[in-house]
Amino acid sequence: MHAPSFIRVIPAALALCFGVTSGHAETTAELVAKGDAADKSFQPALALKSYLPAETMAKNDVGLLLRIARQYRHLMSDVRAEADKLKYGSLSLDYAKRAAALAPNDSDAQLSPAISYGKMLPLKSKGEQVAISPLIKAAADRAIKLNPRNDSAWHVLGRWHQSLANVTGAKRAIAETLYGKLPTGSNADSVTCFQKAIALNPGRLRHHVELGRTYAQMGNTVDARKCLEKGLKMPNKEKDDFEVKASGKETLAELP
Repeated sequence: MHAPSFIRVIPAALALCFGVTSGHAETTAELVAKGDAADKSFQPALALKSYLPAETMAKNDVGLLLRIARQYRHLMSDVRAEADKLKYGSLSLDYAKRAAALAPNDSDAQLSPAISYGKMLPLKSKGEQVAISPLIKAAADRAIKLNPRNDSAWHVLGRWHQSLANVTGAKRAIAETLYGKLPTGSNADSVTCFQKAIALNPGRLRHHVELGRTYAQMGNTVDARKCLEKGLKMPNKEKDDFEVKASGKETLAELP
């Protein structure tokens, strides 16, 4: 006797629901591998199609949480609307904070919230920027203490100093009156941080470009041009490299 038709349909329906094809359900490792391949080809939305299902099977996998946080940060660059950028930034920060809470002794996990905060910072109000700024530095400092060879952490700290170095006394006084004490950064410390990042990982163009932008901020046109041109000639290896180069080209064009 043949089984009723609705019973014969159930296995097919389950296969569709859970992504089973030819009797094979993808493992967490397989999904992560697919996500990594999409990440390397600068396709964050495609990477998330593999990373997110994998995360449902491995909710406390710190490496996977960091991958997801990074893809949401990448998506911020792919959308135009500020609301969408903030949405993806918030998702990135949520995953980054989860990773940091699960791995207090992991340098990359501690740094991830700082990177997410940094991407969101230009979209925030002045008051929120003042509140977020010390959080970025604290996270970068923790990451460096855990792993002094973390070039990304030195880069984040360099950007932090760069962004605060040239805040004038008048602007600082106004900001502190309205929003509370504003941290102090310096161009010299920014240069030191980027130089350390370059020494640790000279193949990342972002380190050279941002060092050049700091030199430009200091009025050191010769070194600024040299660093910017070097970074701009390097091949794109990371999703953010396109954005970094655009910023570098803008700074280079403004040099006297």
